[in-house]
Amino acid sequence: MDDKKIHSIYKLYITSSGIEINSKKVKKNSIFIALRGKNFDGNQFASEAILNGAKLAIIDNKKYSTFCKKIVLVKNTLSFLQELAKYHRDKLCYIPIIAITGSNGKTTTKELIKNILSKKYKKVHFTKSNLNNHIGIPLTILSMSKKTEIAVIEIGASHESEIEKMCSIINPNYGYITNFGKSHLKGFKNIKGVIRGKLELYKFLKDKNKIVFVNGDDPIQLSRSTGIKRYIFSEKRIKESDLRVRFFCKKREIKSILYIKNTKIISSLIGSYNLYNIASAVTIGIYFKVPLYKIKEAIEEYIPNNKRSQIIIRKNIKIIIDCYNANPSSMIEALNFLNNKIQGKKGVILGDMLELGSFSKKEHEKIILFLEKSSINTAFLIGKIFFHSSLIYSHKIKKFESKIDFVAWIVKNPILPNEIDYFLIKGSRKMALESIIHFI
Repeated sequence: MDDKKIHSIYKLYITSSGIEINSKKVKKNSIFIALRGKNFDGNQFASEAILNGAKLAIIDNKKYSTFCKKIVLVKNTLSFLQELAKYHRDKLCYIPIIAITGSNGKTTTKELIKNILSKKYKKVHFTKSNLNNHIGIPLTILSMSKKTEIAVIEIGASHESEIEKMCSIINPNYGYITNFGKSHLKGFKNIKGVIRGKLELYKFLKDKNKIVFVNGDDPIQLSRSTGIKRYIFSEKRIKESDLRVRFFCKKREIKSILYIKNTKIISSLIGSYNLYNIASAVTIGIYFKVPLYKIKEAIEEYIPNNKRSQIIIRKNIKIIIDCYNANPSSMIEALNFLNNKIQGKKGVILGDMLELGSFSKKEHEKIILFLEKSSINTAFLIGKIFFHSSLIYSHKIKKFESKIDFVAWIVKNPILPNEIDYFLIKGSRKMALESIIHFI
């Protein structure tokens, strides 16, 4: 990328109203960057963006280049967006950034950390919505103002080298990996690829002599962070641990409870799988010297409402909505919690787990086998992968090729009062299982 062009456009950017990649959402005095996708070419909307008030439109297709001085041609608009974000970060290098990645729990952990840090800092910048990929991260960095005191940036990844690339843009000072699970196996190839990919965050921080937060109960995190500056939390008695946490778990207790320095913290987040997400956020808060009573407030004020561990009650049934995303690791964790920790009559509505590549059939059949052997009373499986998986007839498992098929069935066969006490709804984001809730 031409440094002079980046520098000259950056001068226009800092006096603009921000970056926009959707011509219909362009604000007056913003900069429109035309990105391409499989089924669209943003270049064709450059003139529209200018008419809508953009002060500049960046394109990479000569076909849409005009004599208008407000339309600027670059070699690749995505690379330009990323380089502009990197340039902006370099200008704001004094702002500490915590990078969060991992197979499961990234967004929940990020939200908790943001809430905790907001108890001390007035200007906390953070990843909004699902802007955690190669496009969303640059946009998140470019929306960071010079008044920001601290930032929490979430990194999603579907293949190796992606986190390395995103770290070069974010330039984090701190990092935390939630866990290593069977996510995006199509891109990572296998679990070893997942681990290598996530550990790119450790490598970046080690090379820069920065700090990682480590779950001392995760043997991969503990062993692979050796030789890096680190701050360790653990439930177990590990000598290297900087902070000891204690988890409180018993049947019928649906909330998450933990103790830090004899302070009891009760979270509305459910599932034993969320305990480490909470513990890591608390640990980071303590590291940044947020008073413990303020940390307790932040955790206990957080009510999940983003389709992650959210609970609603319908017809006396407690419905656990955890359908923002799913992979084999997070699915088994959620099912284990329902199976082992929740008493009563239990049901699940599970959607296909996507992006698993050659592992797809095997991983879906593992879920079916688990359900068959579990104490879960009723299971509805939705999606083509589940539907076409091998399954001997089961009295408690019903398969549907689509949500339409499920809705048609449930309308004719409604759940009767007292038939189910708890329902877990979980599936990949593209399944959008929340749309079937009002039919239960």
